[in-house]
Amino acid sequence: MKRISIIALIIGALALIAAIATPFATAAWSAPAEKIKALEFDVSEDMTRFVFDKDVTFEDGLPADGSAFITRGYLYTAGTLNGDGDGVNADGSPQYPEKLIGEWICSGYMINEAGHAKGGVWVFSTQFFQFSTTPGAETIVSQGYELADVGVAISRAITGGTGQYQDARGQGEQTMLGLNATDGVNLRVKLEVHAR
Repeated sequence: MKRISIIALIIGALALIAAIATPFATAAWSAPAEKIKALEFDVSEDMTRFVFDKDVTFEDGLPADGSAFITRGYLYTAGTLNGDGDGVNADGSPQYPEKLIGEWICSGYMINEAGHAKGGVWVFSTQFFQFSTTPGAETIVSQGYELADVGVAISRAITGGTGQYQDARGQGEQTMLGLNATDGVNLRVKLEVHAR
């Protein structure tokens, strides 16, 4: 008799554990699927707003290895920029206002050959892509190296975002197209954004 009671008690306890665990298991299995969104756009830097640490320079005044900087520019629809010479007017205004899709802010450090680089890695930066007229509403952030080479892509990490990109992660690539009228860089950016 006691044996039957113990077995019944064990079976009851197992049933209770299963009932409690089922909702958690179901929730884990029914998590929303990951979405992948491919984005592509052009960036044109307004070099009139480039500010760097003037205590870390070469003799000619250009930024040297370790010089901190912040700079800004414009986001355009992909394919807007021709490469060299276009994107930003000499006064810092956007050359193609009808093709603007946002703002670009980049901060980091000049590294290696820095302001004297003719190729290779010359910058380590965090880039902030603002896609909305409301500050902070729709953004993606990437981090990594930048190349001084024209036409050579480099991979960068997607580290976060806001709005529809609040769970953003993944990888992107950046290719320098050339320089604009302010001597700022023109870039083509491709992002593969993973989010839930």
